[in-house]
Amino acid sequence: MYFDDLPVGYSFETTSKTLTREAIIGFAETWDPQAFHLDEEAARASIYGGLIASGFQTMMTAFVLTVEAGVWTNASMGSPGMDEIRWRLPVRPGDTLWARGTVLSSTPSTSRPDRGRTVIGYEVLNQKDEIVMSYSATHILRRLPN
Repeated sequence: MYFDDLPVGYSFETTSKTLTREAIIGFAETWDPQAFHLDEEAARASIYGGLIASGFQTMMTAFVLTVEAGVWTNASMGSPGMDEIRWRLPVRPGDTLWARGTVLSSTPSTSRPDRGRTVIGYEVLNQKDEIVMSYSATHILRRLPN
């Protein structure tokens, strides 16, 4: 899909992915080595009462699922950033995550007619359909070829 195919209000959903205990610990060992991501005993003694995934792992899982959904990937020219990142609920071993995206704004470029700027609001949900994370991302997308 191209910029022109994604009007305000357009919504899509991704497939899902389950995060295992091993995946959570493995990610944390490399990218977020905090005790409540790495050590079950320390995690039980934390405010979370048990092992939880890194928020960055939750974000990356949602991002990969979104790319795999293929909604904007063929038209993608990158992104200048994300906003309103919120980790709302802990993600625990065995949780299955999926994402829903909704186009919030879509603005054609005035200086480069081959592209536009699309802001998509994302919700990352678990198997109980609880929102565990939310954020918005600005995508620079190619326009339909003439």
